[in-house]
Amino acid sequence: MNQSHQTGSSPADFALPQTPANHVPLSPLSFLKRIASVFPDHPAIIHGERRISYGELHARVGRFASALSNWGIKKGDVVAIMAPNIPALLEAHYAIPLTGGILLAINTRLDAATVRFILQHSGAKVVLVDHELNPVVSEALADIETTLRVIDIADAAVPDGKPIGEIEYEDFIAPEGGDDDWDLLPDDEWQPIALNYTSGTTGNPKGALYSHRGAYLNAIGNVLAFQLNRSSVYLWTLPMFHCNGWTYTWAVTLAGGTHVCLRKVDPADIFRLIAEEKVTHMCGAPIVLNMLIHAPAETKVPFEQTVEIATGGAAPPSAVISGMEKMGFNVTHLYGLTETYGPATICEAQDHWETLSLDDRASQMARQGVGHPTLEDHDVRDPETLEAVPRDGQTMGEIMIRSNTVMMGYLANPDATDAAFAGGWYHSGDLGVIHPDGYIEIKDRSKDIIISGGENISSLEIEEALFKHPKIMEAAVVAKPDDQWGETPCAFVVPVPGESLTTEEVIGWCRDNLASFKVPKHIVFGELPKTATGKIQKFVLRDMARDKDQAAAD
Repeated sequence: MNQSHQTGSSPADFALPQTPANHVPLSPLSFLKRIASVFPDHPAIIHGERRISYGELHARVGRFASALSNWGIKKGDVVAIMAPNIPALLEAHYAIPLTGGILLAINTRLDAATVRFILQHSGAKVVLVDHELNPVVSEALADIETTLRVIDIADAAVPDGKPIGEIEYEDFIAPEGGDDDWDLLPDDEWQPIALNYTSGTTGNPKGALYSHRGAYLNAIGNVLAFQLNRSSVYLWTLPMFHCNGWTYTWAVTLAGGTHVCLRKVDPADIFRLIAEEKVTHMCGAPIVLNMLIHAPAETKVPFEQTVEIATGGAAPPSAVISGMEKMGFNVTHLYGLTETYGPATICEAQDHWETLSLDDRASQMARQGVGHPTLEDHDVRDPETLEAVPRDGQTMGEIMIRSNTVMMGYLANPDATDAAFAGGWYHSGDLGVIHPDGYIEIKDRSKDIIISGGENISSLEIEEALFKHPKIMEAAVVAKPDDQWGETPCAFVVPVPGESLTTEEVIGWCRDNLASFKVPKHIVFGELPKTATGKIQKFVLRDMARDKDQAAAD
């Protein structure tokens, strides 16, 4: 008889080592390696008339990685790319990390000065640039203090682009080889895979580092949350540069779905592609959903399938959710930040919500919800004491997160990293409540809360009321300085095309739907400033409200 069975095991017997047989570092790069092996002929990418199978994608990525390695790119080097949602950007999500390098996908709407800062701060060695964005990158490189090698991307949609690099992308990846690179998966799952810069609304943007482990886990969470599979056809209405497309760049591949590229968010193209390519899934900020709802009737090409659409980046008004459902979309509300790889919570639908009216169900769905499938922990806590707030749907605190799917930290910014992780939680800066059912609901960004006469007023609550007005397409509310009350709400409103609105109409609507002290005192009509991902730039609106106040005083 075995001696250990006679005497019993000791604690030391359970301290077994990790070996190559039982421990492999997690990386989303393995998703492409697997799917290309199992389903090489399945369509991976659709871009206009172009079709790329998973077998072809695997080969292209290998050649891309090999070419970068031949240029000297190695572990820890940053390779930047500035491009819309085209095949080269998706391929970069695999090829750059395959070399051991770190992917830096840059926001395509940034100005040259910000692009220059990001390239310098990151220490990028190479930058790939789509011809359409050459003017901005050329200006950024003109006064840059470092030397970068530049690769042009000549997409067929921009036939007259002027090259600025030393080689075109397709020529760069043309040489055969690269299969051996697939044996070079990371030896450490904590190794950085991507670098994503925040919007930098105040001061310079911060670079959030993602690990292979975090990207792997968040992508799996997306597959589970969005029910992706090999029949899924995913339309890229969400920018791939934004949190690496909320990690759907890796998640869709894991599921074996098809990526449908889209250079520009245009309702006519979206409805056409949904019908022609049988799109099943897509993502976008609430502004994208609002754009589809209010698109001209002639652009709304009918489609037979229900399209799953995930939204986040801002709280979607319930009127937007109900409007999308009426057109054949099923809305999933996600919440997250750049620092959390995109999705961190999901508003999971409960069975009994089906008995509610459409508007009441949309109100439930507008909440930020519960933890994403691979999120470890989240809570609403007092930002000073870190104590959990009561689950009463009333007591406000800061939304905090603790998970493998939180960034590694900010690049070369230890003070900001320490502040973000104070007390062992990631501090989101979002203020919210937690309901008795455990669902969280954002009430405002900490900097967006309006304090009027000592009362806290949620700008989101006022915006929710404004969105329900049948003539209002978009709305945003910020604090305006006030001598008597300290601050009062100021509403910026965009009417539905073809409709006219007066200040008196808007204020009257608010009086009928809000407590009197929450009614905006000022209404401003006009377009709303937005980021590339559709977030309304409230810091710009606050300046506008302050300037109007100053002008009135002068």
